[in-house]
Amino acid sequence: MTGSKISEILLTSSQDQYSSGDAIEINVQFLIDGYIRNAFNEANWTKAYNNNDVSFKLKYGVKLTSGGFRKKEVGKTIDTYRKAAIFWTRNPKLVNPMKDRRIWVQVSKNFEPFIRLSEEEVRQELFDFNEKILIKTSDLGSGKHKIGAEVFASWQKHDYTESDSIKNNSKEIEITIN
Repeated sequence: MTGSKISEILLTSSQDQYSSGDAIEINVQFLIDGYIRNAFNEANWTKAYNNNDVSFKLKYGVKLTSGGFRKKEVGKTIDTYRKAAIFWTRNPKLVNPMKDRRIWVQVSKNFEPFIRLSEEEVRQELFDFNEKILIKTSDLGSGKHKIGAEVFASWQKHDYTESDSIKNNSKEIEITIN
């Protein structure tokens, strides 16, 4: 039951050069791949529901850093979670034309619920991330700056997985402040 990882970390900025007083918007995209993503499937949802294991909480965070050898944190760190609720329903609006399915998953992102019709769509809602972080140019000062991201995630033990904690770093991007 090993092999979960954070992959495809992509850091983007709307522009490469900023003037002082501007707000820098950094977009961090990544996904959680491997064992946990594969284990979160319909067969395991049904098994978990029957064993009264009906919620899954994924804690994650993103921290932007700048500097060379001694990196310093810039901007506000994102430290939050996503939650999946496994439930049973006969709701006719939740129709899967391929089979008579009764166990469903609702994913909450920032307290906004999503119900998707396929396993892969549920996995995308739960394990694919796109986070925006705003930084003030005054936090960095003038000159060229390399900015990187540290991404982490963790979850607890469930019927279909053991508890785990994963971490990864992105490649740095360079921005210039005039």
